[in-house]
Amino acid sequence: MERLNQYRVLWILVFFDLPTETKKDRKAHAKFRKEIMQDGFVMFQFSIYLRHCNSRENADVHMRRVKRLLPEKGHIGILTITDRQFGDIELFIGKEITKRPDTPQQLELF
Repeated sequence: MERLNQYRVLWILVFFDLPTETKKDRKAHAKFRKEIMQDGFVMFQFSIYLRHCNSRENADVHMRRVKRLLPEKGHIGILTITDRQFGDIELFIGKEITKRPDTPQQLELF
């Protein structure tokens, strides 16, 4: 088995802009958000959710799940980046620099 490293471990980012003008739209928005969170995505910013994956194969599984959950309306983007790339992120609250989210510890059983 290949050792986990900063170039093999991936982060999936899901960006979305969904309509919320009607009750049906709001329901679809809430459902999509709830379902991706049930799949392990956490909110990074208001309409940006991310998930840590230990391999490309694991990331592919979660990207397929997101694609099956896509609502009929709206704009959705899915992006994968390596842990190394994510490690270069600079985060601020106002002008104050803050630390990036911790890499979750995930146990994988084979």
